[in-house]
Amino acid sequence: MTSRSQPAILAPVPGLARYLEFDLRPGAEARAAIAHLREIRSPDRTVIGVGEPLLLAAGVHLPGLRSFPGIAGAGCAFPSAQRALWVFLAGGDATELHDRSRAVCKLLENEAIVRDEVACFRYREGRDLSGYEDGTENPKDAAAVRSAIVQGAGAGLDGSSFVAAQRWVHALDIVEGMAADARDAVIGRSLVDNRELADAPPSAHVKRTAQESFDPPAFMVRRSMPWGGAKEHGLYFVAYGESLDRFERVLRRMAGLDDGIVDGLLSFTRAVSGGYYWCPPVDITGVLDLSRAVPSSNR
Repeated sequence: MTSRSQPAILAPVPGLARYLEFDLRPGAEARAAIAHLREIRSPDRTVIGVGEPLLLAAGVHLPGLRSFPGIAGAGCAFPSAQRALWVFLAGGDATELHDRSRAVCKLLENEAIVRDEVACFRYREGRDLSGYEDGTENPKDAAAVRSAIVQGAGAGLDGSSFVAAQRWVHALDIVEGMAADARDAVIGRSLVDNRELADAPPSAHVKRTAQESFDPPAFMVRRSMPWGGAKEHGLYFVAYGESLDRFERVLRRMAGLDDGIVDGLLSFTRAVSGGYYWCPPVDITGVLDLSRAVPSSNR
């Protein structure tokens, strides 16, 4: 099944990355934009995600895809900034990423306009800027495939994935001003050894988002990366799933909509965007299989 998924979905987090988010230009031909996506190469270092606005403009309703919902809880909000198209570019060289990003924008320039561009990097050995390890509970190997890749849905869907993407802005001064035990209680893990705290409060991020605690379980494959510089910085959160329902259940619990307990993480960070996208499978040549992105009458 993984041979039909975009290879970079399950690849390790790279040293550097670029995320591009596009809107469809007014009056542009949606089907032309979709056709151009097949021309984007380097499949082992690229993930293409198609948003509901683009598919609806092409006259297509895709099962399982919807736009990101704005969610609000007590003192917190997860805004929607749904775009038509999402592109992830992985690399280890800033020059190469710059050139590849411009090439993608040039390819789509007649149909789509870039609304957001986020340059990301691997921090230390894979930590969030707060210093805590990121993605500790990610499923591995076959479990990752089951969690992230669509199976048994039919031609054009099998091998695809759904992705949730959010940009978070951290207030690191708040984190750095906390006592060590208070900071660990917010996360629910020890900064020193990443050990989960048995006595963590119900608001601890680990407890709010424990994937096995949902019914059904909400396992996802997270590929988040830090972004920014000295003035503004945070986490670009990325989670792949065989369904968007997994992510949405977790987000609602973080907002306290299940039991009134808001995630402690929100004491130092806030989401400023949110989008849902469908990542099409690839065909036997490694090119995107976009058969489900065109009206059924045209297949």
